[in-house]
Amino acid sequence: MINKINDFLWELGTNEREGMNVPVHIYANKHIIDTMQRDRTLKQAMNAAALPSIVKHMLVMPDGHEGYGFPVGGVAAFDANDGIVSPGVVGYDINCGVRLIKSNLFEKDMKPKISQVMDSIFKNVPSGVGSRINLGLTQADMDTVSVEGASYVIDKGYGFKEDINRIEEGGVLEGADMEAVSPMARKRGVHELGTLGAGNHFLEVQKVEKIFDQRLAKAFGLEEGMVTIMIHSGSRGYGHQICSDYLRTFAEYQTANHIVPPDPELVFAYVGTKEADGYLKAMKTAVNFAFSNRQVMTDSVRKSFAEVFGKSPDALDMQLVYDVAHNIAKMEEHVVDGKRRKLYVHRKGATRAFGPDSRDVPKIYRGYGQPVIIPGSMGSASYVLAGREEAMDETFGSSCHGSGRVMSRHQAIREIPASRTLGDLKSKGIELRVRNKKLISEEAEWAYKSVDDVVGSIEGGKISNIVARLVPLGVTKG
Repeated sequence: MINKINDFLWELGTNEREGMNVPVHIYANKHIIDTMQRDRTLKQAMNAAALPSIVKHMLVMPDGHEGYGFPVGGVAAFDANDGIVSPGVVGYDINCGVRLIKSNLFEKDMKPKISQVMDSIFKNVPSGVGSRINLGLTQADMDTVSVEGASYVIDKGYGFKEDINRIEEGGVLEGADMEAVSPMARKRGVHELGTLGAGNHFLEVQKVEKIFDQRLAKAFGLEEGMVTIMIHSGSRGYGHQICSDYLRTFAEYQTANHIVPPDPELVFAYVGTKEADGYLKAMKTAVNFAFSNRQVMTDSVRKSFAEVFGKSPDALDMQLVYDVAHNIAKMEEHVVDGKRRKLYVHRKGATRAFGPDSRDVPKIYRGYGQPVIIPGSMGSASYVLAGREEAMDETFGSSCHGSGRVMSRHQAIREIPASRTLGDLKSKGIELRVRNKKLISEEAEWAYKSVDDVVGSIEGGKISNIVARLVPLGVTKG
């Protein structure tokens, strides 16, 4: 039975499933909580609550939907000393994340040139399944990227020096080790750096439609009518291969140690074992690769704008606002039952949302809370939020990461004609560049929850403050 705590918070108690170690807390309005009960989202959350050493509660954000073993939009924390790590809880697309770039252009400047801009971006940023690019980097360079992160590609000329101060974790997770990565994963990553990929990944040129909090918007450098660029991508086939490799490794470990997980897709290993250590080292390389991937794409976007407007990216003030990570397990310190503890916080389809004065928030934003970037579905709005102190107490400093699916990809293709999606985008005046129009129904607006509902639930739950609403002018999809 789902117990209502308030209009935006619901609970499943530990008596809902045998073996649950903690309750499940769900952030959602009434409509969203009803939607979640149509698939296995809440069942998967209860399975996760039965994992050993899970701390405090299992969390489901309002964008939550059924995933591989663990709900997308889920957050789970485990003790860093005697806890576990799980590839399935992190997910396949390691450090799928979002970054936002601002400019000094406004809608009136962009409208006459939007078609040219989208053509240039489509040319300079490869997209689609198997998309590749040759930057002239060797395998040794790629290995260094995966260990040193975004700073390495910035030093190679792909971006502004100050970008590094506006990326979560400074663009690198320490402790990455290529010895933990398979030859197949390394091979897949060589020509993927700087590419968008497919699925729900996108690159949008947007405008700031509405400011909700002038103080926070000013701190983040946002104004109404301003042109922004949002990039949503991750570690591509490189991270996917790492997840696949370690799911097999962990399954073998569990069989050898007679461990039966709450769900076969929730294989795990205890912290300190060679399996867990190997996964964490390999996962960190994928995290660093993804930060670098978005950094190279940022450089390509800046060059595209420079080509069209005949001005340098500096002259266009194309500053990075922030870059946030999803699908990641990180060692963090949080207060649990009055005591500060080190935890491995797993966020799958969830975003870090640290509040004001956190030492992990860049100095320029520390007095305001971490920027939280929430993309919508194709053709819908996106949002910028700011982390709140309450999130540190209630959600391990976590927020939602998007709008969240209500249809599987196959169902969307069956039920939503591509012509409907194309017509909707055209009616809104949105320029579309896509590799395969037959597959755009996968990402149609109607295959997702209302991002307004999702973000409203997050603000209503006092997890993040809404700063600005952004709407697309042009969209690039794989």
